[in-house]
Amino acid sequence: MPPVRYHVLHETRYDYGCPVSLSQQQLHLSPRILAWQQIEEQRVDIEPVPSWRRDGQDAFGNPATWIAFHAPHQALVIRSKMTIAITPHLPAAIEKSPPWEAVRDHLAYDSSAPRPADLDAARFLFESPHVRIKHELADYAADCFPPETPILVGTEALMAKIFREFKFDPEATTVSTPVLEVLENKRGVCQDFAHLMIACLRAIGLSARYVSGYLLTRPPPGKPRLIGADASHAWVSVYAPGSDNDWVDFDPTNNLLPDTEHITVAIGRDFSDISPLRGIILGGGGTEPEVAVTVVPLDEEEIPAGLLAKAPAGPAES
Repeated sequence: MPPVRYHVLHETRYDYGCPVSLSQQQLHLSPRILAWQQIEEQRVDIEPVPSWRRDGQDAFGNPATWIAFHAPHQALVIRSKMTIAITPHLPAAIEKSPPWEAVRDHLAYDSSAPRPADLDAARFLFESPHVRIKHELADYAADCFPPETPILVGTEALMAKIFREFKFDPEATTVSTPVLEVLENKRGVCQDFAHLMIACLRAIGLSARYVSGYLLTRPPPGKPRLIGADASHAWVSVYAPGSDNDWVDFDPTNNLLPDTEHITVAIGRDFSDISPLRGIILGGGGTEPEVAVTVVPLDEEEIPAGLLAKAPAGPAES
C-alpha cells in the first residue's frame, strides 16, 4: 500500500505576565525517522530568534533542539511544521510472537554477552521518573499473560483491559499524578494510560517505552477541519525480539495498534524524557502555554488556509 502523507502544525505560545530575562529550553518537536516514517519537509521556527540554538539528537536518538535567550522578552512562539509520509506497518501474525516468559528471561541478567538490541532494550526495563515497578501493577497485568502466551497477544490483551476499565477524563490527573493513583482511580488521559501500561509491562520483566507524537482526528461529516483542534498523543512500544524492528506499538487510549494515523515524534522511558518543551526561565510570572496542533491528511483534503501563513524568520531544522 502507498504511504499516507500529512501536514502537521504544532504551535506553542507563551504570553508572559512579566518579562523573561533569561531562558533555556529543550525541544522535542521534530519527528523521528523510522523505517515506516519518512520526513519530506520539517522546520522549527522560533520568535523571537534565540540568542543561541543547537540542533542534534538526545540520548535516545530523538531529534532535539536546545535554545537559550539572553535578552528580555515578553512572549515566545514556537512553530513546528512538517510534511511526513507514513507507510502501513502493522505487525503480521502477533500470535506467532515468542512466549512472554522467553522474552523476560532473555532480558534478565546473566553472565553472557548481550546482543546490542537487548542492551538497548534494557534501558526501558526499569523504573523511571513517572513509571514505578510495584507488585500491584504486576498483579493487574497477570491475567493477560498466562504461561506460554505470545508476548504480543498478552500485550494486546493488557491494552484492551486498560481501554475497557479506565475512563478518559482530562480533569482527573496532572502531569505528576502517580501511576498507582491512576490504577486506583481508573481515570486519566493518554499520558496516564501509557505510563500505566508501561509500568505493568516492566513489572512483569518486559521492556516497554513511551512514544509521543500525533494522532489524526477526523471532523464530523461535512464539517471543515478546525485549525488547532488536534493534540499531542502518547502510546506504548513493547520489545518483542523477532518482530519487525524488534518493537511493536500499542495505543491503550484507543485500543488499537498504531499504523498510518499515528505520527511518531520521540521515544523515551516516560514523558519526562521527551516532553515537547522543557527548561528553566527567570521571570515570566508563571504563565501557562497555549498549545494548538493541526494534523491534515494531504491526500484527502486541502491544507486549511490558516496553516499556509508565512512562518516567522528563523533557522530551519537540520
